[in-house]
Amino acid sequence: MVFWHPRGWELYRVVEDYIRRRMRGAGFREVRTPQLLARSLWERSGHWEKFQADMYSVNGSQDEAHDDAHDSQPYCLKPMSCPCHVQIFNQRIRSYRDLPIRYSEFGACHRDEPSGSLEGLKRTRAFTQDDAHVFCTEDQVEAEVGRFCDLLRVVYADLGFSTFRVQLATRPDQRAGDDAVWDRAEEALAKAAVSAGLTFDVRPGEGAFYGPKLEFHLMDSRDRSWQCGTIQLDFVLPDRLDASFVSFENEHLRPVMIHHAVLGSMERFIAMLLEHHEGWLPLWLAPDQVTVATVSDASAGYGQRVMDLLDEAGLRAVFDDRPERLERKIVDAREQRIPVFITVGARDQRDETVSLRLRDGTQNTFAIREGIEHLREMSRTPAKARP
Repeated sequence: MVFWHPRGWELYRVVEDYIRRRMRGAGFREVRTPQLLARSLWERSGHWEKFQADMYSVNGSQDEAHDDAHDSQPYCLKPMSCPCHVQIFNQRIRSYRDLPIRYSEFGACHRDEPSGSLEGLKRTRAFTQDDAHVFCTEDQVEAEVGRFCDLLRVVYADLGFSTFRVQLATRPDQRAGDDAVWDRAEEALAKAAVSAGLTFDVRPGEGAFYGPKLEFHLMDSRDRSWQCGTIQLDFVLPDRLDASFVSFENEHLRPVMIHHAVLGSMERFIAMLLEHHEGWLPLWLAPDQVTVATVSDASAGYGQRVMDLLDEAGLRAVFDDRPERLERKIVDAREQRIPVFITVGARDQRDETVSLRLRDGTQNTFAIREGIEHLREMSRTPAKARP
């Protein structure tokens, strides 16, 4: 389980906020669901039968002072958010006019992974999924898959991944639902993928127990493949958890449930992102975007003024006013992979300027407000820069 230090947590929040804006732009409404739920929910959904060895299960209170029957029932820490989103969908009667309904969540999940499989941020027992689910009709599946594929292309490009491979994972040996249901689901997902302009390989037997899935594999700068995004088509879970909507003919029908994730595990994706960029994250992503370094103690007051203006502009800056040589401060900033270095000295203070040094060694001097506006434009988050 992860201890996030200040710079790591800053990066986590930047990525989270970026995905949140993108999901909102794609029509998803964010929700939040409990981490601890009655085991009976997981039994009904089928997850307990399939994953109980990997789930954390606890009994309720055994204190004699608590005589309520529900206090002693078993609970589970959620390993995923899917049944929880069905619970929200089921809170009221849904009409066909309401569909599609799209939920997203940064869901805190726990899985009892074998100790030998744990690997830093890449494989953890506590992690956060950028989970999303769509409840729709069969006729809406193709459009919803296409919508999400468009989102994936934009997000991956923004994060520095220009290409990806796609695989269609089909029915596993141990699965819920009969062959007719799986035939419908696999045909619908393959058709939607083709309509979205995807080419894919088939991975027989690698689907989820409730439905087939599209897996998106990113190639990093070291030519390693990482499976990140998924789209899963599910006819099973809505039936098991009694989800329904009222059709035009006033019939109660089961919705189709589409499971989505852009990144998968936030922790694992951040590990991949850092290795892909070798720590030199794009300016908009960097946890510390700017170092403001003084040439001497006499410039400390002016340096603090620069810091205040950077903060007002929404830029993440650190102040290096240590009694060290400027060369030492530059080396330390590079070791921290901070993309922009601002020097403030007596001349800058006199002329109301800032001297900007970029990672590639480019140096320019600007009037203080002009320089900060220049940095603000350089660091604009892609989700704000275009729809």
